[in-house]
Amino acid sequence: MKLSERLSAAESASIPPAPAVSGSQHGPATTAAPAAAVVPSPSTTPGTPTGSLPGGPGGHPEPVRGRGQQPVDAFAALKQRAATALFERMGTRFNDSATKEEDLRTWAREELIRIIDAEQVPLSAEERSRLVRDVADDVLGYGPLQRLLDDPDVTEIMVNRMDQIYVERKGKLTLTESRFSSEDHLRKVIERIVSKVGRRIDESSPLVDARLEDGSRVNAVIPPLAVGGSSLTIRKFSKVPLTVRNLIDFGTLTPDMAELLNACVRAKLNIIVSGGTGTGKTTLLNVLSSFLPHDERIVTIEDAVELQIQQQHVVRLESRPPNTEGKGEVTIRELLRNSLRMRPDRIVVGEVRGGESLDMLQAMNTGHDGSLSTVHSNSPRDAVARLETLVLMAGMDLPLRAIREQIASAVNLIVQISRLRDGTRRITHVTEVQGMEGDIVTLQDAFVFDYSAGVDAHGRFLGRPVPTGIRPRFIDRFEDLGIHVSPSVFAAPLTPAGRVS
Repeated sequence: MKLSERLSAAESASIPPAPAVSGSQHGPATTAAPAAAVVPSPSTTPGTPTGSLPGGPGGHPEPVRGRGQQPVDAFAALKQRAATALFERMGTRFNDSATKEEDLRTWAREELIRIIDAEQVPLSAEERSRLVRDVADDVLGYGPLQRLLDDPDVTEIMVNRMDQIYVERKGKLTLTESRFSSEDHLRKVIERIVSKVGRRIDESSPLVDARLEDGSRVNAVIPPLAVGGSSLTIRKFSKVPLTVRNLIDFGTLTPDMAELLNACVRAKLNIIVSGGTGTGKTTLLNVLSSFLPHDERIVTIEDAVELQIQQQHVVRLESRPPNTEGKGEVTIRELLRNSLRMRPDRIVVGEVRGGESLDMLQAMNTGHDGSLSTVHSNSPRDAVARLETLVLMAGMDLPLRAIREQIASAVNLIVQISRLRDGTRRITHVTEVQGMEGDIVTLQDAFVFDYSAGVDAHGRFLGRPVPTGIRPRFIDRFEDLGIHVSPSVFAAPLTPAGRVS
């Protein structure tokens, strides 16, 4: 017997027939619909504490229903009854800030098992486990997103609307069967996420950047800006930070390249990680930060905290948006200026995207060597042009040559990372900034990606980053600091590549 048939049979057995309709003494009696098919909304249930998440504190999910139709999913109705009963039994425990999340989950699961036992519905072990998991996700987690967040193979979650959720696995996008029960369900999940980090989202502020507890990046847009329904994008970060060995195994970089980058960080070169959206800039910045000495003071500055710095002596700063009155905003530029008074040995800026790039270049030029940051661009040359544009956004009427001189003097190395069409993320350029020739910033590639190797039968690129055979000028600085880099790191392949521009 199917699950729906068993649930219907159990409900029919437990609900007495309703009295016959008036005026039909000899006709067949008409029974009432199952009382549990429609549960009052959280706002109208007496004694239900208010909250932000359906199925969580202050709410529960509504059953899936078609437009203009009554809910017919028996399993959804059972989930709803279980969520409502759990709510009534747990009471104020949901809102008790002194209760640990782990203890709350344990209590909730124990109560759920008792509630399901009391329902006396014939469920298999698998169905029972699914029911407990689904209700627990709605009550304590992020609803249908919880399983996707717990899946280590999922790197990005994209909710286009309440019934369309895509995920990225191994660089490929796929449509999932997960969905929210309603637009209201999705909105309350979004509100729960952003409220935990002190952000807000409503009609007056319909888009927000936030993060999850593990540092995963969250962007949400709600109507009226999101015309088809609320949109939510979550870029997950590994619970265990990726190491340089992981990136070598993935083919993102080579052991020779890793040796060079390690030496560059220890020698306090100023490094810019360049790349497009979703190419892995933050992941690479995390790996580069792992090369930082443990006896140095590190200050990180970000829009939303994402970096997973493993050293102990770290101060993490995060910008703040304005409040409902338009006051209280703290920008990355203000944090960067303040960080110079905090005696930093290293300054790590999550991303420069505005006038703070001028302050960062000035810091690099005034004794704060070894700084790291990222910028959105498609090539090392574009990264230089992008930095020029960002400096102009600072509002200073500086001549272009002066800006380029600042860039040529401050930035030592540009690492370009790209996401190729096979979904893999590869470092395509490691480029030295050599200085100025006339009005042009001179760049020299030390490593470039070898596209000439072609692709395999599955469309995956066979190439890897290869040295150009040109020894960077900053190697002399390594020798002065006693940092050794093997000469074989720069050994050119049979077909040399690279350029001077």
